[in-house]
Amino acid sequence: MHKQHIENYIPKNEQERADRLAMLQFISRNDDSLSRKNLVAHFTSSAIVVNPEMTKVLFIHHNIYNSWTWVGGHNDGNPDFLHVSIKEAKEETGVIEIHPYTKDILGIDNIYVPNHYKNGKFVSDHVHMNITYLLIASESETLVVKEDENSGVKWFSLEEVLNNIDEPRMKPIYKKYFDIVVSNKK
Repeated sequence: MHKQHIENYIPKNEQERADRLAMLQFISRNDDSLSRKNLVAHFTSSAIVVNPEMTKVLFIHHNIYNSWTWVGGHNDGNPDFLHVSIKEAKEETGVIEIHPYTKDILGIDNIYVPNHYKNGKFVSDHVHMNITYLLIASESETLVVKEDENSGVKWFSLEEVLNNIDEPRMKPIYKKYFDIVVSNKK
């Protein structure tokens, strides 16, 4: 199921064409591509969560990366990328009512993750083969910090959010998605 979803995705640029090909090759060679038991790479699902007017984005302040970032997480065997992105968005923000703008993939990225410690355990360098969706949520919902993963949850305007990102490698990825959001508003 997850392979077909990626096969059907039409890349938006050269980076996505290359990343899509790498993902498809990785799936065909690794039965554990959906599991973080694969220490080289594994699939993750993320979301750009925006308000209904598409003028603000909901970000979390990630404990490991010490930066404001999108929501998302490991698939841990689940081939339903959209389901994982919605589940993670709800868990990481406390927002209850989140729905997809569309069931289509917003974009794909292979993202290098430097080694770090998580829950006191060393995690080596690896790649997140990430599938991203556009989700909609109301700004009126109560935001809740998930203390084991983040230290903040906040709505940012699309214009201001990039100035609050402390991970330079992620800025072009977020900008790609914010440009798509802006084009969807028109």
